[in-house]
This record gives sequence, C-alpha cells and structure tokens, in this order.
Amino acid sequence: MNEHVLTELDNGVLIVRMNRAEKKNALTNGMYSVMADAIERAASDRTVKVILFTGSEGVFTAGNDLGDFLKNPPRGPEAPVNRFISNMIITDVPIVAAVDGVAVGIGTTMLLHFDQVFATQRARFSLPFINLALVPEAGSSMLLAEACGYKKAAELLMLGEPFTGDVAHDCGIVSRLCEPEELMEQAMAMARKLAAKPREALRATKRLMRRSKESLEKRVLAEGELFAHGLESPEAKEAFTAFFEKRAPDFEQFG
Repeated sequence: MNEHVLTELDNGVLIVRMNRAEKKNALTNGMYSVMADAIERAASDRTVKVILFTGSEGVFTAGNDLGDFLKNPPRGPEAPVNRFISNMIITDVPIVAAVDGVAVGIGTTMLLHFDQVFATQRARFSLPFINLALVPEAGSSMLLAEACGYKKAAELLMLGEPFTGDVAHDCGIVSRLCEPEELMEQAMAMARKLAAKPREALRATKRLMRRSKESLEKRVLAEGELFAHGLESPEAKEAFTAFFEKRAPDFEQFG
C-alpha cells in the first residue's frame, strides 16, 4: 500500500483518498498504481458497490508530479497512469468524486469519466497541457467537447487557464456544487444511494450509457436484451415482490 493513496471500504463505498497534501496531492507512478488497483478491486469484489475519489486537506490533486513523470515517462498500456485511465474507461462500477481546492490536468480530465462529481465553489480546475507544449489526455479532447460544446472546450483546452467551480458546473464537468463543510457528506450520500441499488442493473445501466454512438435501433435492441435478462434476476423478483407487498426492496441480500 502506498501511504499517499488511502483506501477504505464504508458500507459498499470504496473511498480512494489522495493523501499527499504537502505536494498538493501531485500524482506519482506509485499513486496511479494504487488507484488503478482500486478500480480493479471494485470490479471483482462484490462488497464494493461504488467508488468515491477525493483528496485531502482542501486539495484534490495538482495533477502529475512532473519530476516523477519526467523520470519515468509512461510507455505502453502497463504504465501506471495508462492503466489507471484504461480502468476508468472500461469499468462499469459507478464512480463519484468529491473535489475541493485545485484539480489540475488529470485532476480535471478524470472527472469526465466519473458518474457524479461534487465540488465546492472555491475549487479551481485547470487543463494546462497547452502551456507545457502538450496535448490533452484521457480522452478529454472528445469528452469535454461533448460535455460543453466545441467552442467552450476549445477555450479551456487551447488557453489552459484555470476556471472556477461555477464554470465547471456550467460545462457539465461537475454535477453539483456545495459548501466545503458539506462536500464529503453530500458526496457520500450520493454514493450510498447508488450502493443501495441492485448491483447488476446499476452496472448494466452504466454500460449502456457508455456505449459508443450507434443507431437508435441498435440501442433499443441492446436495452431490450438486458431488460429481458434483468426480469429474470433475483433482484427484479425482489423489487416486484416488494412493490406488491408495499415495502422497500432489500437488495443487500444479493451482495
């Protein structure tokens, strides 16, 4: 375990906390490895329903530790940062984030892969790749344009200037703004709500939403296959039984 990334399982929510506040949680290869491992664990461990990424001491992350990055540049799919990005893309486990303070570079681009992002208004986001003579990463050149339109994405990526929580919210990077003292409470409340949902249906819903663009006919067929499969699941039987018995369904019994 890397002491700069702490993990804790709380009632189905795997909390992944970047914990290198003295360096503004700048990410090293070792930290990326732990975060990549956490996503892999969530995919296979039935006790994990949701992942929640957060920072520490009022900081999300200042992005890559440039010293470590230049000494150990990522090469190939097994490089820790590439494994982390790949795992974010392929996982069907819901991911929530709680963001306060700075979120630089991948600290912002990773949020485009998450399902719910809570942030404070004082949070400061930045996509400074152009200022380092680099291009955007983690699919952000596509995902950001899809989220907020080409013109706004071009402004954020081509200028590389910091922007506020309000702008991030308007751009669809952040789903909800809250006060600093309420950040973790609200993010955890969302994570727990998601964790209480039927596991397989929740993951299948995420897979559907993350599919590549396709014709409406193909999407309807894909939904129909999963819908029919879901009707035969123990979770669906419990949901229908609970409806007729006028009680809340108990999905916890299915793990």
